[in-house]
Amino acid sequence: MTQATAEQSELTVPTWEEVAQTHSRFIYSVAYRLTGSHHDAQDLVQEVLLRVRRGLATYRPGNLEGWLSRITTNAFLDRVRKQKRRPTQPLPDDPDRVIPGSSGIDAEMAQRDLPDHLQQLLSDLAPDYRIPVVLKDVLGFSYEEIARQLDIPIGTVRSRIHRGRSRLRDALAVIEGEAR
Repeated sequence: MTQATAEQSELTVPTWEEVAQTHSRFIYSVAYRLTGSHHDAQDLVQEVLLRVRRGLATYRPGNLEGWLSRITTNAFLDRVRKQKRRPTQPLPDDPDRVIPGSSGIDAEMAQRDLPDHLQQLLSDLAPDYRIPVVLKDVLGFSYEEIARQLDIPIGTVRSRIHRGRSRLRDALAVIEGEAR
C-alpha cells in the first residue's frame, strides 16, 4: 500500500459493520474494565454499537479508537447516573430460573489480561476514579485525551488518577497483608 493510499484510507469513514467486526474486542475491553462484569460489559458494548450506528454520520476520520473509547465511557457514565436515579433492589436468588451460559473468548481474554483480584479492586473504585485510571493505565491515553473525553480540567484528571491509584495501592496492601 502506498503512502497516499494509506492516508486516503485513514480519511474514509468506516461502515458500521467494519467497526463492529474490527473494533468490538477493543470496545469490550474498555467496557469490561469500566464495569468489572462480563454481562454488564456485553450490555454496554451493545449500547455503544447502537450509538456508533447513529453517530457515524457525524464522525470525522481520525482517531477511531479514541472516539470509540469516548462513546464507551459516556455510555458507562450514563448508566451510572441512571442507576443513581433509580436504585434497584436485588432479586432473590432463584436457582430454578438461572440459565447457564458460557463466558466467551472476550471474557477469557479480559480476565487473562488483568488478574481477578486487580480487576475486582478496580471495579470497587468509584466511577470518578475508575474511569480515568482505566483510560490512563489500561488503555494508555494521555492526560489531555482523558480530559477531553471526560470534559473535565486536566488538573482534575491528574488528581483523580492519583487518588484512584492511591486507593488501589492501599487496597492491594491490605490484600497482600492478609495473604501473609
